[in-house]
Parts: sequence; C-alpha cells; structure tokens
Amino acid sequence: MTDSTKTEPTSTPARHVAVIMDGNNRWAKAKGMSGIRGHHAGVDAVRATIRRAAERGVEVLTLFAFSSENWKRPAKEVGALMELFMLALQREVGKLARHNIRLSIIGDRSRFSSVLQKLIAKAETRTRDNTGLHLVVAANYGGRWDIAQAARRLAEQVEKGELASADIDETLLGQEVCLGGLPDVDLCIRTSGEQRISNFLLWQMAYAELYFTPCYWPDFDAAAFDDALDAFANRSRRFGMTGEQIEVKGA
Repeated sequence: MTDSTKTEPTSTPARHVAVIMDGNNRWAKAKGMSGIRGHHAGVDAVRATIRRAAERGVEVLTLFAFSSENWKRPAKEVGALMELFMLALQREVGKLARHNIRLSIIGDRSRFSSVLQKLIAKAETRTRDNTGLHLVVAANYGGRWDIAQAARRLAEQVEKGELASADIDETLLGQEVCLGGLPDVDLCIRTSGEQRISNFLLWQMAYAELYFTPCYWPDFDAAAFDDALDAFANRSRRFGMTGEQIEVKGA
C-alpha cells in the first residue's frame, strides 16, 4: 500500500540523472526540415546538458541515444544516425577528456560496424581514468535485454559450478546489469511530452523520479535541465517508508 502523507522535499541532490532524448524528428518536421537535421540539432542539446550536469555536480549522466527498437526505423535514418554517432565520437571525445569526463557506452555492440566498435573502445579507453562526470551513452540498448544478459551470465556461473542458484539475489543480479557499479538512477527526464520509459534502464530506475517535459530535445538547454533538477529537489522520496519514518531518519 502506498502512503500519501506529505513529507519535506528531498535535500539530497540527484547523483544519477538519465535522459530519454525524444522529439528530434518532430522538432525538424515543425520547422520543415528533414528528420536527420533534427538529430544534428539534438547534438547541441547533448553538449548543453553534459556541461550543465557537470556544473551542477551530477555524478552520472546516462543518455538514451539509440534503443534496440530503433532499428525498425527507415534504413536511411538509421544509417544517418550511425554516421552521426561516429562523427560525435571523433569530434567530442577530446573535449570530454579535457574536461575530465569519463565516457562509457552500454548496449549490444554486435550490430554496430567494426569501425564504430573500434571508435567506441578507443573513446572509452581514452577517458576511463577521468574522475569528473561519468557520461554513459545507451546505444542499441534495451532494458529487457540488459536484465536477460545479466541472468544469462549468472546462469553460466551456475553451470560452471562457480555459483549456487540459491545464492542469486537482487544484489548479485544488480551487479551483472549494465551500470552495476554505479548509483541507481535518481531522476529520469523525458522530453517531447511522451510519458513512458520505453524499455530504458528497467532495473536501474526502480525508484527513480520521473520528469516529463513537452520541450522537444533540440530545444532542451541548461535552463530546462535546471528546471528538472529543481523539480526533483521538491519531490519526497520515501522508498516504501512512511512520511513519519523519513522525518525520523532525516533528523
């Protein structure tokens, strides 16, 4: 049973923010442009969001760039997105390195070209020792795939006699999903007015606060990111406890 008791807003900042970057095509259509122009415009919003997240002290920023379902889009658009992904890796990684930002890519890389896979590995290697904002890009990612591959790895350990099935619990499974060593998502932002999570970080967002904005992704800027963080700061997070318990715990 849920508890509707009001509690004081959280004073804990969002350590991990996830963003579903939606609305590039609709933004472009509204301006009479091609869809790929919208994706290119979205890159500026990515830069602004990364910069602002670092300024606001966010520890982890995870961006949903390309879902496992996005392969169903027109081949021309998918091809353009892959080219844009490669271009962004080539152009932006140096900036990330200079600003002490670590880059990680999560998702099934097997469908990417060998060239793109090498660029991803090179970018991760170049930034892996950085200690500032941890930027995670989800590409060819799906939450169900994530949980399934984690379960498969645990099953393989059981088959090898390295693990007893009775020992598998939430902690062990949580260590095997993508981002297992990072804080769970505190806040998930989705742009363009859509109000769903679209198979994104299903395990990691178990207790995330959800923030939906009608703003199309190319129009999302530092001020919009601040609005989301401010909204989060005014949420009361109880994690199944009552408001009274939260007040005692915070005392």
